[in-house]
Amino acid sequence: MENLAIIGSGIAGLTAAIYAARANLKPAVISGKDEGGQLMLTTTVENYPCFPEGILGPEMISLARKQAKKFGTRFYDGNVLKVEKKGEAFEITTEEEKIEAKAVIIATGASARMLGLESEKKYWNKGVHTCATCDGAFYDGKEVAVAGGGDSAMEEALFLTHNAAKITIIHRRDSFRASKIMQERVLGNEKIKVMWDSEIEEVTGDGSKVTGLKLRNVKTSTRSQIKTDAMFLAIGHIPNTAFLKGLAELDEQGYIIATETKTKVAGLFAAGDCADKKYRQAITAAGTGCQAALEAERYLESRQ
Repeated sequence: MENLAIIGSGIAGLTAAIYAARANLKPAVISGKDEGGQLMLTTTVENYPCFPEGILGPEMISLARKQAKKFGTRFYDGNVLKVEKKGEAFEITTEEEKIEAKAVIIATGASARMLGLESEKKYWNKGVHTCATCDGAFYDGKEVAVAGGGDSAMEEALFLTHNAAKITIIHRRDSFRASKIMQERVLGNEKIKVMWDSEIEEVTGDGSKVTGLKLRNVKTSTRSQIKTDAMFLAIGHIPNTAFLKGLAELDEQGYIIATETKTKVAGLFAAGDCADKKYRQAITAAGTGCQAALEAERYLESRQ
């Protein structure tokens, strides 16, 4: 039986593994199908401390994994299908085997909702992004677009005003779903314009970067095209927590409900974006990974 199983191999899970391994807990990480998490889909990370020149997302994950292995972390491949509490321990069912553990940290992250366009995939990280805080600085003085109409879209657009010269919000409806105060801030900002009743049909580019968007008016079916250097998707995230139903307490969106990384289930902890729908940054994910490992260590000590 494992002392501690960590489900997820993004920066939250790997940070938890580093701390747990240094505490001699001999943690086991179950990597999952999207090994490394969202940082594997990121180009240059410029806002993580200690890397003044920036670092590629995959390189950061590679270094963190190497560091975790250095201290004795072991890795399992495969996706987790189910986690069950069996007496005082947990049984983790993967596609290949069953793993028992005294404590579990869930660090499975969240996936950004996409429009489902082939062109969106083609220009991913070449002008198509899901995080203005992460990538907005690359578009200093340029024109960008934001897809969405909720608070997240308002926040993305307002953040982008720090760098971009012009922001166009593209929304399928004729009114925002965002809170009144966020709408007022957006509509009162001279850098931001809104294209109502519009949906994105295609992301256009020159093969290496985004140059524009093809749009369709949902009421009139009129088609148009706008010039833009980037598109930021702000249509929500999907936490990767479906396999926890019946065990962990989830909110209406599927995020794990946890206090100081502790869930309502003794011995079950949550770290990173699967429990964080507000910040969703690499640094905050790493921070909660550290917290979860420390809490798991205390929990395991209390059972001895």
